[in-house]
Parts: sequence; C-alpha cells; structure tokens
Amino acid sequence: MAGTTLVRDIRIVNEGSVREGSVLLADGLISKVMSGSGPGYEAEVRQAASAADEIIEGGPDAMLLPGVIDDQVHFREPGATAKGCIASESAAAVLGGTTSFMDMPNNNPPATTLASLEEKYAVAARDSRANYSFYLGATNDNIEELRRSDRHRICGIKVFMGSSTGNMLVDSQETLEEIFSLPDRLIAVHCEDEATIRRNLAEARERYGDGAIPFSAHPAIRSRRACILSSSKAVDMAVRHGTRLHVLHVSTADEIEMISEARRSHPGISAEVCVHYMWFDDRDYEKYGPLIKCNPAVKTRADRAAITAAVSEGRVQAVATDHAPHLYAEKMQDYLHAPSGLPTVQHSLVMMLQLSGHGCFPVEQVVRMMSHSPADLFRIDRRGYIREGWHADLVIVRRRPWTVSKANIAYRCGWSPLEGQTFDWAVTDTFVNGHRTVREGKLTAERAPDRLLFN
Repeated sequence: MAGTTLVRDIRIVNEGSVREGSVLLADGLISKVMSGSGPGYEAEVRQAASAADEIIEGGPDAMLLPGVIDDQVHFREPGATAKGCIASESAAAVLGGTTSFMDMPNNNPPATTLASLEEKYAVAARDSRANYSFYLGATNDNIEELRRSDRHRICGIKVFMGSSTGNMLVDSQETLEEIFSLPDRLIAVHCEDEATIRRNLAEARERYGDGAIPFSAHPAIRSRRACILSSSKAVDMAVRHGTRLHVLHVSTADEIEMISEARRSHPGISAEVCVHYMWFDDRDYEKYGPLIKCNPAVKTRADRAAITAAVSEGRVQAVATDHAPHLYAEKMQDYLHAPSGLPTVQHSLVMMLQLSGHGCFPVEQVVRMMSHSPADLFRIDRRGYIREGWHADLVIVRRRPWTVSKANIAYRCGWSPLEGQTFDWAVTDTFVNGHRTVREGKLTAERAPDRLLFN
C-alpha cells in the first residue's frame, strides 16, 4: 500500500537547486513540498507528521531526488530471458533509483508490429517494478505499421541506421525518408554507417586474423567516422522533414557539436549520451576487453571529456544507459563472437553521483539530465520533478560507501564491469507512484498500479 509517507529534513535536489526541506507523499502523489528555510516550516512538518503512516528521517548525509527516467534499455524479453527479463531488470532499475524505463524493440521476435508491442505491455503490466514504455521498431518494410501507431501510447519509433544486437537495420533511403516524415512522432536513431563498419572490419580481419582481433580495435572498426556519417545523415533528414529526432548514445565530440549547432535552427533535434561514455575510454580496453564492448564503441579520452562537458553545460537532452545484458560466457569470447552491450541500469545514478563528486558537474545537473530533461523531451505527464500534485517517483540516496560485487548485482546476467568499484553514494529507498519499492537498499513486495508511462 502506498499510504502516506513523510520524508523529512532532507536535502531536496530539484529544478536547479539543493535545499533543505521535507516532502509528504499521499495516494501515490507528492502531496506537499515544504522548504526548510521558510517561516512556519517546523509547524508544517509537525502537521504532516501527524497525518503520516510512515516517517523517513533524512539527515545531513541524505538527498531526495526525482526518480531517474532511462530512455534506452534492452531488458531482453521476449527471446533472450536467460540474459535478462522485464522482472529482473526492472528490479535492478529500482534498486538503482530508476523509476521509469523505455525498452528497445530488438527482441526475438522483434517488436515491429503493434500486436508484438501489446504482448510486451502485457508482460510489463504483470512483472515490471518500474514505470514502463516501449519503442516500436522500424524495418525496411513496416511503414504502414508505424503509421498506425498511437503517438500517445508509445515513447517513440526506433530506427537502427547501423546494425547492432538483432537484425533490424533500416538501409533503404526511401523508407528512411518516409519514417522521418511521419507527423508528430519521436524518431530515436542508432547512428552508425554500416558500409564504413564493414570496410573497417574487413581491414581488421586482414590485419589480425579472425581469431586475433584485439578489443582495442573496436573503436577503429565501429569508428567515429561511421558515427558522424550516419548522425549527419539523420540530422539532415530531420531538418528537411521537421522531425522530432532523438540521436541515441552519442559517443563522439564531433556529434555533440553537430547536434548542438543543428538545434539552433531546429530545436526538435535532441541528443542522448550514456553514462559509460563518461566512465570509460579507449585506454580501458586493455583491462576490460569484451566487458566494455558496445555499439557505438567507447572512444577516446577527448571524446569522454567532451561528452562530460556537454552534460555539465546542458548541451545534451538525456543521460541514459543503453542497458544491454549478455551472459558472461558469451562476452568472454573472441572479438568477432563477443556480443556488444553492458549492463548499467542498477549503477547509472551512483556513477553519475560519483562523477559529480569528482567535480565533473554539480548534482543539480545529474538530476536535470537524468530526470527533468527526459521528462520534458518525451512529454511525460507529471513525472521527472518534485512538484506538488505530481507522481511520487522519488529516490533517497545516502552517503554510504559500498563496493560492487557479485553478491549485490541484481542483473540476471550476474556480472558488471564495475565489480570492485567503491561508490560514495548508495540508493537506499525508491518510490514508484508513492509505493516504496526499495526500502533500505532491499526490494519490497510493493508494486505500484498504473505504471504505463503513456496511455
């Protein structure tokens, strides 16, 4: 039961400020936000406490944040549930402070029809611990299905302009033009030029031999040129058609600059970056090898710095994970056979808080990039902010050092490249629609109703 909960005397990080205060939750909503600096604060808190079923004490080492909205995850259901499923990965999400997710369509079978999408919604309604939505996937021949989609029910249409896990590459220019001309749809794109990647891979195979390609060659194979060529093509089509274009997992400094420039004339273009591009760079392939192989590739130290700076300056519109679990045995194969992707949804918020602690950006910017801006970008109703009358999707973090280990990894795949990493902040409590799905770092049995993000 959601009941009435008072979170009192805590630092509230919201809308560009950090201030002392208390928040009352009732009937799944944020009922009252009380400022610790205003007159009559103590009386307000006493009155709220008298009405509360439960009181959570904040304290000087705690912060209250809006729940994270992750606009790009691969929860692997249907078709690859040995790696992850909606139940397991949404549990990992709420343990990490992510209260809403948007899942990608490259499943088996892929979510490229409205009927297949409804099947995913049914599973999520039964199993998800977080709020959920799903992308409808584009192919070279399902334009009519895309036209029939309800823009008020799906988060967007996903277009793979470069191949990744699955087989959903859209390489017909005629089809791309039709997709980009769909009215009032958000088109989310994976941008890598396939011809460039194939050419680079052929050169690597000739140079090293099939079984000996080093993982350090990945950013040369899935190269910055492949990303830039494809992203520039997407931006050009978006400008011509007036498309709501969202460029996913931007991995190069060049793309940041290109998209920032394009937004001056067409603000409907947006960019997402992923937390692992701010955590790793190409020097890390020697240590982590297949564990950080992902598409697009982790690139240079300069790209890492540029992406981090863009987050600090607000020149991107979302920070997400591209959470993509694979079995450890699969990942530990040679370069050609190790699949791309890494699991991060349980750790993305604490990674960002750690980067903030290192001076990369203020904590207010973490909240803006992971909660406020995604809510605005996807036009999500009454989520992503701590405001009276809005859904109570909230996270409490406390300064409580802890170390990632197999014993506390919640991903079904059971591993993380972050094993052995100590974080300064821990997610202790997560509320989804006012329901306390995580209590003192442990999952509860509570499951909020009405978790569908768009309906």
